[in-house]
Amino acid sequence: MAHAFAETLQSFQAGPGLEGKFYSLPALAAHFPKLQRLPVSMRIVLESVLRNCDGRKVTAEHVAQVANWQPNAERTDEIPFTVARVVLQDFTGVPLLADLAAMRSAAQRLGKDVGRIEPLVPVDLVVDHSVMVDFYGQKNAIDLNMKLEFLRNRERYQFLKWGMQAFDTFRVVPPGFGIIHQVNLEYLARGIHRRDDGVCYFDSLVGTDSHTTMINGIGVVGWGVGGIEGEAAMLGQPVYFLTPDVVGFELTGKLREGCTATDLVLTVTELLRKHKVVGKFVEFYGEGARSIAVPDRATIGNMAPEYGATMGFFPVDERTIEYFEGTGRSKEEIRLLQAYCKAQGMFGMPMPGEVDYSQVVKLDLGTVTPSLSGPKRPQDRIDIGKVASTFKALFSSPAAENGFNQSPDMLMTRHLVAKPSPEPGVEPLPPDNPPTAPAAPRFVEEMEANKWTPPSAHTMSVPAKVETQNVTIGNGDVLIAAITSCTNTSNPSVMLAAGLLAKKAVEKGLRVMPHIKTSLAPGSRIVTEYLTQAKLMPYLEQLGFTLAGYGCTTCIGNSGDLTPEINEAITQSDLVCAAVLSGNRNFEARIHPNIKANFLASPPLVVAYAIAGTVLKDLMTEPVGKNADGKDVWLGDIWPTSDEVNALMKYAMNAKAYRNNYAKVKSDPGELWKEIQGVTGDTYNWPTSTYIAEPPFFEGFTLEPPAASAAGGTAGSARPHAVRNARIIALFGDSITTDHISPAGSIKDSSPAGRWLQEHGVGKTDFNSYGSRRGNHEVMMRGTFANVRIKNLMIPPGPDGSREEGGVTLYRDAEGHAEKMFIYDAAMRYMAEGRATVVLAGEEYGTGSSRDWAAKGTQLLGIKAVVARSFERIHRSNLVGMGVLPLQFQGDMSWQKLGLTGEEFIDIEIDPQLRPQSQAALIVQRPDGSTQEVKLTLRIDTPIEVDYYRHGGILPFVLRQLLAA
Repeated sequence: MAHAFAETLQSFQAGPGLEGKFYSLPALAAHFPKLQRLPVSMRIVLESVLRNCDGRKVTAEHVAQVANWQPNAERTDEIPFTVARVVLQDFTGVPLLADLAAMRSAAQRLGKDVGRIEPLVPVDLVVDHSVMVDFYGQKNAIDLNMKLEFLRNRERYQFLKWGMQAFDTFRVVPPGFGIIHQVNLEYLARGIHRRDDGVCYFDSLVGTDSHTTMINGIGVVGWGVGGIEGEAAMLGQPVYFLTPDVVGFELTGKLREGCTATDLVLTVTELLRKHKVVGKFVEFYGEGARSIAVPDRATIGNMAPEYGATMGFFPVDERTIEYFEGTGRSKEEIRLLQAYCKAQGMFGMPMPGEVDYSQVVKLDLGTVTPSLSGPKRPQDRIDIGKVASTFKALFSSPAAENGFNQSPDMLMTRHLVAKPSPEPGVEPLPPDNPPTAPAAPRFVEEMEANKWTPPSAHTMSVPAKVETQNVTIGNGDVLIAAITSCTNTSNPSVMLAAGLLAKKAVEKGLRVMPHIKTSLAPGSRIVTEYLTQAKLMPYLEQLGFTLAGYGCTTCIGNSGDLTPEINEAITQSDLVCAAVLSGNRNFEARIHPNIKANFLASPPLVVAYAIAGTVLKDLMTEPVGKNADGKDVWLGDIWPTSDEVNALMKYAMNAKAYRNNYAKVKSDPGELWKEIQGVTGDTYNWPTSTYIAEPPFFEGFTLEPPAASAAGGTAGSARPHAVRNARIIALFGDSITTDHISPAGSIKDSSPAGRWLQEHGVGKTDFNSYGSRRGNHEVMMRGTFANVRIKNLMIPPGPDGSREEGGVTLYRDAEGHAEKMFIYDAAMRYMAEGRATVVLAGEEYGTGSSRDWAAKGTQLLGIKAVVARSFERIHRSNLVGMGVLPLQFQGDMSWQKLGLTGEEFIDIEIDPQLRPQSQAALIVQRPDGSTQEVKLTLRIDTPIEVDYYRHGGILPFVLRQLLAA
């Protein structure tokens, strides 16, 4: 059919001999005069809707809806946004590929053409989440860590190799190149795409990692989605989302001397959290935004999940073009990008009054101060001069106030760590096996084609930093100091600052205590190249910050273990020790199970706190350390100036270096990757494995959706989709994150997942992490709600009022007798009885990383509904996508106000038509026979989500569409 706005297809010139076609927004403005007042981010969305207007998935009404966007209108309409591409990291990408493979298997069983299951937009998977900091502080740490990585993940990598040959539009960036978001920024992002017919359009994407928003720093619209939504997007489905509010964030002034981009982003995060921007677009503008370099913009965009926004967007301007030139993009591409943006009337940073926003937030850059955030949440910013006093106050504050609930008298407790001294001149004996992360494997006998032979004992020895005297550790001591995570390692200004601070510290005679686990895990190889060119790497290495790997390490919990002696000291004295990292996440138990206080900081401050050795030292009023002569050295003595940093920036923007580096993705991916051999063919053969298994989401799949029924009721009942006589499996408080819900970190041998692995012949030393086993639903469903820090408030408090931690619940039989057990075990009993279960929670349920298994695991446990005070955007969407009902308490109602204990039965009545955001009812049946009803809001937000839920989830919905095409 003819395009509804065919006249908007026009041509533009990008220079001599370079012409393109485009769907012109200025031409569309003839129909919608206020279009030019739209925020830039909304105009990019509008261009996609206009270009893909086919009268079916995207209609003329959709175009009008977006073009007529009003800053403060009621948000009831959904936008069908067709993205240009999808990016995946390996933790989320492997289960997504498993779902694709399972779709092909289902199609094959039905006798259908498996070739219909194919990514319809380009998909890039970057392997960056599997490397761990097992070795550190020695020059060959990266080599040893990567050998262990390939040893642990051979089956997963074989599966990825199969996917590369099975799907035409599926590419993989192998391990050792960098973090997905920095690789995306430096290499994958094109700025502009050009079809075979010459039509150009904005780059846009969704990614299966919440920090996909880092790409917003170069004017690309994109955000994180669950693997479930990402899968639908790559199979040609539009990404549906409610028309958003767009918050304008005006930046003025300039940063003061001594302040970094990290200080700025922590301030922005704190400010925007207070303005409650969850689910909104944030668009930066003004003179201050214009002055900020692209890496700083990317740092701010990266932490959009931490301030709760869908995006943190910066429009394309001269700074963007400079960045594209410096990172080696082609001249033709840069010319096209600039000319295209100008033709659309969208080149340059908007100034105040030029664009209409839903609300405006302002920040004078001159008010930003050096900061850290923590010790439990990224939005809790602390001025550097208040870190010590804040830690002291939180040490004895209750957990409800983010404190550690310790006696003030215990603050100065120290524990002796006995470390044997070697005889002079004698090399310490190596361990029998390589050091490991908690419950990670030393060797993996179960893996097929495991040909790796451990290096010699000498090269596998513990880093040669052996303390000649016993040391003590105490509360506030820094035990992990990590320059890690996409947030900061993508930013040359703070990385060069870290190198300069290290240089000055070494020259002053400062050092880092050997028991502090130091690591450098840059976002790309470019970082170590410019640090080497600037002659700063040797100084970082002297302080222990040797290269540990290129990937997401400490920030996602891949920090590796501490020594057994240190772990024992922490647990025996219940110490509150600290990690300082240049990351974006610091939730409880994320960095290391035994480290309770985690602080986010700029890379130079990570080095400074490693030298100081404790967060109880006020670096503004106390020396950071003493030199070889015993004289005090202050932070100001070693802090680099902006002029010193800027003088070295020339090493960071070398176009040739970028082109040469990323050419190796295809030409020289590394010998370890070349040695990986995967099976071939259009369908996967699902060999027996505890890493990869065919997911059960398509068992009994039919081409017609199942008839609606009530959980616990019958198909075609008068009230379909209702939940009947459900048991409460968990009662949670506020801020339950996906880190709490989703399987993550190490696997305990006594846990349901650990028991299952042992039953299948896997020894404890070979467990690996939940993240590495995301391709096996048997492990993952057993690890759902298994976090060691999660608190099910159904469990009565102890005599001292404290709550038990860990994934346990009270299972109640038909007579109401209670038995404490793991949530998984209780869920299996309830499912065997045919009984539905529900979860009740407080505010911000599901905040954190966009982990699809938080929703998949919930569904596989038989949980039919989650009722909460509020939801995080991605997790709410993922629950719907897996066929789990999200419902929200109205007003100030909560399960606490209802006085629920877990003894009750629950009914949930919802609109049989599943009208988006319609009213529902929670009916509580108490043990004494009384009932109570309260109103809920159904958080199925859009019509397409209704379709997903009716089909049992987004995956069967998409598969039925593809097979019916």
